[in-house]
Amino acid sequence: MAWLCVFCALEIDAWPPHEDETLALFVGRHSFFDALGMVVGERGGAPLHFMLAWVVVHLGGGHIALRALSSACAILALPVVAVLCSRLAGRTVALVATAVTATSWVLLFQAVFGRMYALFLLTSALSYLGLLEAVERGGRRRWALWAVAILATIASHPYGLLVFASQGLFVLAARRRIREAIPAFAAVLVLGTPFWVADFILAGRFDVGVGGGGAQLGGPGPVLHFLRYVAGDFTTANQLYLGAIFAFGLLGMVVLARARPVAAFLAGATFLVPAVAMMAARLSYQAAPQSRHLIFALPLFALVVAAGIVELGGRHLRTRLVVALIAIAALVTVDLRWAYNKTPVLFTGEPSARIEAREAAADWVAKRARPDDVLFGYDPIFLLAWEKNHDLGRTVIQRADPKLAVDALTHAGSLGRGIWVLDAGSNNNHWKRGTISYALPDPHSAFQAHVFGPFLVVRTKEPTRTPATYLSRAEAAMRLGISLYIDDDDLNLHTILLAQGRLERQLASTHP
Repeated sequence: MAWLCVFCALEIDAWPPHEDETLALFVGRHSFFDALGMVVGERGGAPLHFMLAWVVVHLGGGHIALRALSSACAILALPVVAVLCSRLAGRTVALVATAVTATSWVLLFQAVFGRMYALFLLTSALSYLGLLEAVERGGRRRWALWAVAILATIASHPYGLLVFASQGLFVLAARRRIREAIPAFAAVLVLGTPFWVADFILAGRFDVGVGGGGAQLGGPGPVLHFLRYVAGDFTTANQLYLGAIFAFGLLGMVVLARARPVAAFLAGATFLVPAVAMMAARLSYQAAPQSRHLIFALPLFALVVAAGIVELGGRHLRTRLVVALIAIAALVTVDLRWAYNKTPVLFTGEPSARIEAREAAADWVAKRARPDDVLFGYDPIFLLAWEKNHDLGRTVIQRADPKLAVDALTHAGSLGRGIWVLDAGSNNNHWKRGTISYALPDPHSAFQAHVFGPFLVVRTKEPTRTPATYLSRAEAAMRLGISLYIDDDDLNLHTILLAQGRLERQLASTHP
């Protein structure tokens, strides 16, 4: 915990502001019930994360405060992981497993990022610990505490459903207190209805369904490849080291199955459920799973690896402890080396020129902000501008969802000036540049623009007033972005063209 506190304090602003942080904080600008309605009824996703972001906004915080909340969740998760692993496999194994967890790239990255994944780790670890307590000792109070923890997990991320399913499989495999578990699981199914609705809406937005043939996974081979990639992000992608880690993990599963079957059942269920779910799911490109989505499995993955390593020390306590300390030194070194190689910016920060250019662009937008401005996408420059001037426009156009884009335009009333940010140095660009050329969309007379290093901020001179006019101007801005080799603008243009077609159909149905 001390190590992670120091890391978070030093690196909390190393990673550049991100659109996901902008989204959470901009949703938080609305009233509590409006924000909750947007998340549950329109966007779907992680209600608990967005409501915590709402608290941050209404306490006067920005993206650093949101990141501090993630840091707190990551730090608080460590003692929960330690207790969970200790109950499953003993304190020596727990020592190694917690050290591996605390230095994993996945945890370090999410600990200084204002998204929901550190919260997801904390709530899922609490739910696993609560389940163990309920299964071992029983009683309504313990099952009720588990239900609260698993509901918080489900509210933290849609993949909380996998945690819930893995815990159900564990109870069946362990064959303990099934009669007590049935009403508790049934209660969670009923009480979790708002979260199931939110997940269903999110799945619909990103074309997620059941039945093989998905674009991303859909079969044992791709799923195994993905899980190997996840294990690499949990520890290291070095083939030699990862092979050794897998060998220790396999040995650990065998050892746990013989000596501590409850631990083996829980770890097996946690690994099996995501694998089966991903083979059955149909996933679009935008819904492609990443290692962060399985962060809930990190403590149990670390547990089986630690169990295999500690087994090499035999039955003598002192020898086992020596082996554990040597393993911690080796694994921590491997973990941190991989974390640095994978995301050096996480340790070194961005180049100062890009930081200064982003701040200058945000200053320019903030000084000219009007409440009716229409922002395209949740660009980090808009976030920094809002932190400087809360009068920045509240109408934000979703850049990857034509339905939400049209809904935002039609419900905004009179539309002010449109603002777009073209970033030549974005991580999504194949050709990343430190500068961008000055240019204006057509018709030139309708726009003004300013260059700030790799950022070109484009704004209409006059209010756009109607959705049709706004989308026409947005189309011109995205075509300019494509001409300047901004890769994201291909997708953005596609969204705008779909939104234009949707708007035309709406107008035709209203005024035939």
